[in-house]
Amino acid sequence: MPKSRNTFSSRRSRLVQRAVHAGWAWVQRTGAVTAERPGRLRFGAMGAGTRLAFPQGTVFGEPWIHLGDHCIIGEQVTLTAGLMPDLDLGAEPILRVGNGVVLGRGSHVIADTTVTIGSDCYFGPYVYVTSTNHSYDDPQVPIGKQWPRMEPVEIGPGCWIGTGAVILPGARIGRNVVVAAGAVVRGVVPDHAVVAGAPARVVRSWTPAEGWQPPLRTPAPTPIPDDITPEQLLALAELDAKSLEALRATENAHE
Repeated sequence: MPKSRNTFSSRRSRLVQRAVHAGWAWVQRTGAVTAERPGRLRFGAMGAGTRLAFPQGTVFGEPWIHLGDHCIIGEQVTLTAGLMPDLDLGAEPILRVGNGVVLGRGSHVIADTTVTIGSDCYFGPYVYVTSTNHSYDDPQVPIGKQWPRMEPVEIGPGCWIGTGAVILPGARIGRNVVVAAGAVVRGVVPDHAVVAGAPARVVRSWTPAEGWQPPLRTPAPTPIPDDITPEQLLALAELDAKSLEALRATENAHE
């Protein structure tokens, strides 16, 4: 019995889809930037294991951008040093990113003056960090034409910056701080705090004497035991994948 045209078209569509996905995966691998394969980007420093995913966002002022070891820079992340490309910004770096930093997809780090991000910071997607803000002192001049204000920004090590957060000029964020999604941070944030809101305020903090105040509402997660081997973790992952496949097969059988 001849196969229907729809079956042939469906098979061809699947083959084309697979080819497109395979081609895009190749483009992503080839377009990624590392210290060994920087492409057109020549950073002042780029540590071992650091990777900028493709496609990259706007990047300029690379000689004044220092990236630490084992950083993950997501797709469409903007990294800039200076107000515009091709400026001479002096001998010292303007944007410093520590070791093990993760910048989520679509985030922006705008360093017109010094911005420092400590090691082991994790940014969700679409975080915006800037050392520059518009001024509006003169009511007769369009705001975009007035000279901006610049203040250094410092984010301490070990912080988690939630999706869509905004870090404004002059912010000084301490160590191991949680910035809630959508928060707008200015001024000084102490170590071991949780901040939320616009403008952000401290909603929880930790001290050696009192622990977390207000107390945490959920129990601490159970860490992976020290005696678990990588092979055992892989076996668990495969078991989870097989269980998921079995569940999908059961659901399909009942459709």
